[in-house]
Amino acid sequence: MKCSKCGSPKVIYKQEQSGQILCKECFIESIESKVIKTVRKEKLLDRGDKVLVALSGGKDSVTTLEILNSFREMNVIDLCAVTVDEGIANYRQDGVDIAKRHAERRGIEHRVVSLKEDYGITLDEIMQRPKHRGSCTYCGVFRRTIINKAAREMGATKIATGHNLDDEVQAIMMNYLEGNTNNLTKLGAKTESDAEEFTVKIKPLREIPEREIGIYVVAKELEVHFDSCPYAMQSFRGEVSELINQLNEKHPTIKYSTLRGYEKIKAAIKDEMQNDYAHGRCSRCGEPSSNELCKACSFLEELGV
Repeated sequence: MKCSKCGSPKVIYKQEQSGQILCKECFIESIESKVIKTVRKEKLLDRGDKVLVALSGGKDSVTTLEILNSFREMNVIDLCAVTVDEGIANYRQDGVDIAKRHAERRGIEHRVVSLKEDYGITLDEIMQRPKHRGSCTYCGVFRRTIINKAAREMGATKIATGHNLDDEVQAIMMNYLEGNTNNLTKLGAKTESDAEEFTVKIKPLREIPEREIGIYVVAKELEVHFDSCPYAMQSFRGEVSELINQLNEKHPTIKYSTLRGYEKIKAAIKDEMQNDYAHGRCSRCGEPSSNELCKACSFLEELGV
């Protein structure tokens, strides 16, 4: 077999959706070109932006930092990064250390924040409670709030997350299955709000399959934290992920078709739903909230923190 693009016999990957067989160099170029195309098509970046990368040290966030840094090198944007320590024993510290090294390697402003410092409780401690809502429910809400706060403090105009194609399709299916039509209107490459304290969120990797990101970091010889969160497979997301991957074995384009189908109906759903983006302030912490208490503070009250 030879590379479909350059003819090199040193092929490393066959793309399921396109059928192209690629060598290492052409594979790397294909990933980077696709991300840059998403950035331009969805207008994710504006000249002069200061983009905060949510840098966990895992393959997705490291890839996001690596590719967005090309825009920084062209003086289109500035970059900074924040790493959230959720407080997961024997797991999180490795990712934090890797994130620190990548930020230092690129000379990027970097901050480590933690659930313990901000909320007085770790995810491990939450999961030891006899009654809880599941790890991803708490982690997602607390992480978003902490990152949004850090973005304001660091002067960021946008927050870039490492959500990949698999993540996005999982989110679509989870909200379908739970009947959460309002949340469906908030998915997408860019999330905006009229709320003054809300920082725009962007997902540059949204069209890249998780598997290809894994191959990309290996091909680029990037140091990443490959271990999975120990709580991941206990979650509803983990169950949905397993189901989608099973379907994908027989239907290799199903992730892209799910994403495209969602994009076709998103506008119609949005027209029917009253958007509940935060336009007020939480009475406890002052963060943007549609209700008296933001989601993070309502969870803290529920946990007795």
